[in-house]
Amino acid sequence: MTYFSTINKINFEGAKSTNPLAFKFYNPSEKIGDKTMEEYLRFGVAYWHTFTADLSDPFGAGTADRPWDKFSGLDLAKARVEAAFEFFEKLGVPYYCFHDADIAPEGSNLRETYKNLDIIVAMLKDYMKDSKTKLLWNTANNFSHPRFVHGAASSNHADVFAYSAAKVKKGLEIGKELGAENYVFWGGREGYETLLNTDMKLEMDNLARLFHLAVDYAKEIGFDAQFLIEPKPKEPTSHQYDFDVASGYAFLQNYDLQNHFKFNIEANHATLAGHTFEHELRYARIHGMLGSVDANQGHPLLGWDTDEFPTDLYSTTLAMYEIIKNGGLGSGGLNFDAKVRRGSFEPEDLFHAHIAGMDSFAVGLKIAQKLIDDNVLDGVVQDRYKTFTEGIGLDIVQGNTDLKKLEDHALGLSEIKLESGKLERIKAKINQYLLTFYAGE
Repeated sequence: MTYFSTINKINFEGAKSTNPLAFKFYNPSEKIGDKTMEEYLRFGVAYWHTFTADLSDPFGAGTADRPWDKFSGLDLAKARVEAAFEFFEKLGVPYYCFHDADIAPEGSNLRETYKNLDIIVAMLKDYMKDSKTKLLWNTANNFSHPRFVHGAASSNHADVFAYSAAKVKKGLEIGKELGAENYVFWGGREGYETLLNTDMKLEMDNLARLFHLAVDYAKEIGFDAQFLIEPKPKEPTSHQYDFDVASGYAFLQNYDLQNHFKFNIEANHATLAGHTFEHELRYARIHGMLGSVDANQGHPLLGWDTDEFPTDLYSTTLAMYEIIKNGGLGSGGLNFDAKVRRGSFEPEDLFHAHIAGMDSFAVGLKIAQKLIDDNVLDGVVQDRYKTFTEGIGLDIVQGNTDLKKLEDHALGLSEIKLESGKLERIKAKINQYLLTFYAGE
């Protein structure tokens, strides 16, 4: 069955194209630096937002018009697989991602849920044989069902911990079966509403215990995917244990897990934590922990996780700057954990949204590479910290001083001459590169 009969293969037509169903800037075979766009960007489609979301919100019912929604149960799950691979083929994406609950309905008990998953996983595997689209990552949905109201691995109830662990075990087996390149842990309920009834140490210890069990089982079954933590500060809980990259990294170090995990960083989660997207990417990168990206953006006027498709070119440029500096994303990618707006309910809108996101990151990639080639930002930073490359500064960096020597140096100073940070000049330069890019296109 065909679900997008009015849509043809999406091709690159260039910046002057007036075809809304064509890429203007994303040319997968174009070489940027030492990689093609497709190799650098490694786009993935989020199964949950694209094929299962109905566009409901807390104030209104779903509006999504989806041709597969005429089915139900396992028939609906099978129809979504058919629609998904038609979508992947026409969009030309190399990857997709899913939670277990996205692909198959939950049964009346765990055994029945497993059976449903086995049916759909076999179907996915069969479709993947004839498709270029691979599985970037999968994960277990340990947050939606009421059983997870108090958490999953961090639950106060041992049976819920066991149930969560069983779902993770199954998820690892599915990942191995489908050749997933990563496996993600998003702690949607791994946090607390109030400390008044919370044993924080036990909850964090138990969360770490599940991570160690997952590491051990992956080794046991020969599943060599990269494990990823996806930070989020709040929503649905008041405070989540994977608040941001810094707290997540401290958690991993504290529980001796830092050699087994990296981070899957989402732009909208970064802003909810009070950071910029590039801050979270930079923090992960300089610690060797940047693994993958959920590509979206939040709304500046709304204080929750709006998961909009990324169209802010300033943000995509600074994000790609960090990713290029990281040497790419390795086995990770740019997964569009993004949803069309509630008023964009037609099936064709799914293509428009992904085209916009892919083009936005393609522009960001090209500008970021140019900034690096021209030593624009590196030059600014090197000049700003030049006093640490000689004299007392070099002694500080190399550990060749102590407090007495530093005091002697300070006592000999007549004045300290500081220089401007030139922030406005730097931003104007980035704007110049953006506008020059447009003029060139």
